[in-house]
Amino acid sequence: MPKPVLPRHVAIIMDGNGRWAKQHALSVMMGHRKGVEALREIIRFSSDVGIQVLSLYAFSTENWSRPEAEVSALMRLIEEYFKSEIDELHQNCVRIRILGNKYGLTAPARDAAIAAEEHTASNTGLQLNIALNYGARDEILRAVRMLCEQTVSNRTALEALDWAGFSAGLYTAGQPDVDLLIRTSGEQRLSNFLLCQCAYAEMMFPQKLWPDFTVADYQEALDSFARRERRFGGRNL
Repeated sequence: MPKPVLPRHVAIIMDGNGRWAKQHALSVMMGHRKGVEALREIIRFSSDVGIQVLSLYAFSTENWSRPEAEVSALMRLIEEYFKSEIDELHQNCVRIRILGNKYGLTAPARDAAIAAEEHTASNTGLQLNIALNYGARDEILRAVRMLCEQTVSNRTALEALDWAGFSAGLYTAGQPDVDLLIRTSGEQRLSNFLLCQCAYAEMMFPQKLWPDFTVADYQEALDSFARRERRFGGRNL
């Protein structure tokens, strides 16, 4: 029996922590903490089944506009996550890459993120992208600036610039594009997440809030992906 077709790169917008907390009469931060528990199982499962890349939208450039108390608590949770999970991730050969401007984070969160990247840099298993202080528009501008600098310094003709050269300036350089994007909570938008990388992604929008999203729900999404016919703009005759 042939193995099911797996996406090489899965991206997840982990939406619904706040609504979950409200439904359970808990603080928003309890919702975020419950979301971390759900995340732990999804990462383990992705590693076990052979997903190559898993990208997680953890904190966007727009999230700074949230209440100061929530932002401060999220920074502490980010720091806590890396310190508490790094040993298991490393033991399972997971390699962490931070997408976004990590230097804009609070110093403790930044240092913990950088330490996690460095500690797992030689691992060859699941590539775990964690988007922190990330926005796709900022990422695109960053890549354009890099190309402009290279063009000036190397006297490269504009006509010679191609997608391969541009994508080398993205945070995900060297990784495959997103095959499957999942956004929980039923919302159906990208929210400035991996706009270039999702050009031909299959998209799924389960109704469950992120803290309630289980491995079984994830498996269902992977099974649905395997049944889809991907043509990338072409036509199967």
